[in-house]
Amino acid sequence: MMMPKRTKYRKRQRGRMKGASARANTVHLGGYGLQALEPAWISARQIEAARVAITRFLKRIGKLWIRIFPDHPVTKKPAETRMGKGKGAPEFWVAVVRPGRILFELEGVTQEQAKIALDLGARKLPIRTKFVSREVK
Repeated sequence: MMMPKRTKYRKRQRGRMKGASARANTVHLGGYGLQALEPAWISARQIEAARVAITRFLKRIGKLWIRIFPDHPVTKKPAETRMGKGKGAPEFWVAVVRPGRILFELEGVTQEQAKIALDLGARKLPIRTKFVSREVK
């Protein structure tokens, strides 16, 4: 499971996911990518499930890059707890994703293979995505 080794603060405010992604919005490591079309919190479990689905289909051929990292802690209070008494303990980690962000990139496979593999990975994610390829300059 992906999570940061250490953070400056244990708990963080929720924040907002307003606007489009300002960075990591073009394919530049591999030839093909999976781009987010909606804002969302993507948990470390969902990222791992997508990674497993992609690598299982490709049978370890090609190279896969994960362009998002879950560095935002999400806290929860125990069930049946009264209001007040402070913020809950960190439960899991999420990656904050805005529209336009490239989530995964692939290299070393054909376009058909990449499209199928990234579609399998996209099914594990809670947002709409699209298949993109690198623009030839």
